[in-house]
Amino acid sequence: MDQYEILKHYFGYDRFRPGQERLIGAILSGRDVLGIMPTGGGKSLCYQVPALMLPGITLVISPLISLMKDQVTALRKAGVDAAYLNSTLSPDQIRLVYRRAYQGAYKLLYIAPERLSGEGFSALAREVPVSLVAVDEAHCISQWGQDFRPSYLKISEFLHALPRRPVVAAFTATATAQVRDDIAQRLELENPLCEVTGFDRPNLFLDVRSPQRKLPALLELVQERRGKSGIIYCATRSGVEKVCAALCQRGIPATRYHAGLAEEERQANQDDFQFDRRPVMVATNAFGMGIDKSNVSYVIHYNMPKSLEAYYQEAGRAGRDGEPADCILLYSAGDITTAKFLLESSGNVELDEEEQEQVRRQDQARLQAMIGYCRTSGCLRGRLLDYFGQAHGPACGNCGNCRGEYQLQDITVPAQMILSCVHRVKSRLGYYVGKTLLVQVLRGSRTQRVAGLGLDQLSTYGLMSRLPAEQVRTLMDFLEAEGLLRTNPLHATLEPTPAASKILFQGEKLSMPVRKDRAGEARRPGRKKTAAPSPAPEAEDLFSALRAVRTRLAQEENVPAYVVFSNATLADMAEKAPRTMDEFLDVTGVGEVKAARYGEEFLRAIAEYQDQERP
Repeated sequence: MDQYEILKHYFGYDRFRPGQERLIGAILSGRDVLGIMPTGGGKSLCYQVPALMLPGITLVISPLISLMKDQVTALRKAGVDAAYLNSTLSPDQIRLVYRRAYQGAYKLLYIAPERLSGEGFSALAREVPVSLVAVDEAHCISQWGQDFRPSYLKISEFLHALPRRPVVAAFTATATAQVRDDIAQRLELENPLCEVTGFDRPNLFLDVRSPQRKLPALLELVQERRGKSGIIYCATRSGVEKVCAALCQRGIPATRYHAGLAEEERQANQDDFQFDRRPVMVATNAFGMGIDKSNVSYVIHYNMPKSLEAYYQEAGRAGRDGEPADCILLYSAGDITTAKFLLESSGNVELDEEEQEQVRRQDQARLQAMIGYCRTSGCLRGRLLDYFGQAHGPACGNCGNCRGEYQLQDITVPAQMILSCVHRVKSRLGYYVGKTLLVQVLRGSRTQRVAGLGLDQLSTYGLMSRLPAEQVRTLMDFLEAEGLLRTNPLHATLEPTPAASKILFQGEKLSMPVRKDRAGEARRPGRKKTAAPSPAPEAEDLFSALRAVRTRLAQEENVPAYVVFSNATLADMAEKAPRTMDEFLDVTGVGEVKAARYGEEFLRAIAEYQDQERP
């Protein structure tokens, strides 16, 4: 079978998504690849399809046990021979996997990077023909990536030890240009095809809110989405415990996940979430990569993440079935303090002092970009795409800022205060300073540094003492966005531009758009409908009947419901209402193996539904 026949036979799709065909073609031609594809963009198919066409075995290096388990389960249901090696297996189970691998029983074998150097696996890799090595979450190999894992550095050594170098395919959803270059270098990719399919997820509604009281706002958001599956991210373990307890007290079936729980409890809680016994997961970022649950309809960040990479990846857990989903961030000034503390308390002993300092500066830059996202009044999607270097239009029409109601606020006087302070500090010291010190001067801070530099003697000292520091910073950010101030990249100092004189000396007025609900509790801006409801209104009752069949089958087989069929497949099934097996195979996401396994059950349910509908 060629790649198109395999796509239909095993996975039930008639066409490839953007980028998949080019990556698969390159792999089949023997060329290394680097695929940068959004979460839910179909990275797995890019190595699963070639694995079924190439001789020997494909090794998939994956950082998370949960990802291995879910993908192997889904592949087996589709009729593909696959297995994994990780710490959840007993010694007898591990020996069985090794024996069957030696016999050539598997087309794909998933393994954690830590196991690559094990004696038993090294021996297996030398004797079993390896045609392809797929590296999932490849940004983990880069010290510039937000999830750097030293164990990934072993991959290159492992490749060198093989009798024949296989094709190497690396994939990630979150990689800036710097990280992409680092991945290619550290994996020693040979003339790789680098395919960047884009970072935009149009089905995701993005929003940032600043409620006065976060917990009531969160509870309201979750109540509005009762019955749907969602993930709530918190910055700390204590935050997870507090939020999860509050949800459970209100009858919302929630569970929790963080590194402070025993492994057995974490796995049990994850299973409850995956199987929709408790469809709401409250977690730290320990619950991150590899979560492949297609029906997550919302992700709420109770705290601001440390980087836009982390936010993009975590928010991207929503809407993997292509249906509209919500990604809401609840932001407060205290989140900045928490994020800085978490950054300062983290470190990597594998790096020398110079490298650690470089990473620290990179982390600080990432944090500033994240803060900028939370504070912007412009298009949120545009802000994200700018960060990853992707071109876009002026407004997406599907984020809280684009859909929100605004009012113009005259900020001429506070802008003059800030610009004047910048000039007076420069006149006093002979050099410009950063935002932090400027905020301290404007708010009348009594710190030793302010007094020691004599900045408490300036006429601008304490002019903005009644404003919170966060508000002063927001005003500075806006002046920078308007081209009145700029940050010197060498010294991180805030400096005026020639345009500042128009406000400071020429009497020009300045207004700032302020979203009306930005300081409210949880009122949601009107949302643009980006896709038709799933399913179509006339097929909703049949969809519910099919979902009941799926739930029963999933329970009988002890697998998550989406492993049987995704919501998108059920919606297409409900709209097409197939009556024969040939028609059933025309449903998107129905391959021949699944049709043989489940077809009769669903066809019977469709026939029974239609018989009931007839007068």
